[in-house]
Amino acid sequence: MDEEEIFNQIKNDPENKEYTVIGWDPLFAAPPTAEILIVGQAPSKKVQESNIMWNDKSGDRLRDWMGIDRNIFYDSKKIAIIPMDFYYPGKGKSGDLPPRKDIAEKWHPKLLDSMPNIQLTILIGMYAQKYYLNLQNNDKITDVVKNYQNYLPKYFPIVHPSPRNNIWLAKNEWFEEDVIPALQQNVKNIIKRSH
Repeated sequence: MDEEEIFNQIKNDPENKEYTVIGWDPLFAAPPTAEILIVGQAPSKKVQESNIMWNDKSGDRLRDWMGIDRNIFYDSKKIAIIPMDFYYPGKGKSGDLPPRKDIAEKWHPKLLDSMPNIQLTILIGMYAQKYYLNLQNNDKITDVVKNYQNYLPKYFPIVHPSPRNNIWLAKNEWFEEDVIPALQQNVKNIIKRSH
């Protein structure tokens, strides 16, 4: 099954009817040639309205962290982006609501099957990490990210690049000193090999 077929299935799924009715499309990118997969949380309101994933301050920081420009990110067909939910989930008490629970289970395996060349999956934030790394409820994201080597070469867990995490970043200087250079090297190796 290809990207377009999956897109149509998601869009026509009764579970997503409320979004389809208001004219929202499911947001993901799954080119069959992708070699790096980014699994995030769910689109922000700004992203959902622009229909371009990671098209916000968080996306700018994510591209900096990966060491790539918008051109490689959007146009190279080397980067896939699959959130844990394909639609903006709405506003909660502190930030956006969490992604709906069963979406990843239902759709991620189909999308992964359509991309046989993925070499690295970047897991952004708690929801993606819990799902893909089978974490326990008491596992702390800070510890998971600090011990990122334990999950390589398949997975690379990082914190969310949202400005909401500026305080965390200031407290955990090791992230930008140690983790980001390692992430950039991993991304660079894959992109370079495929050019």
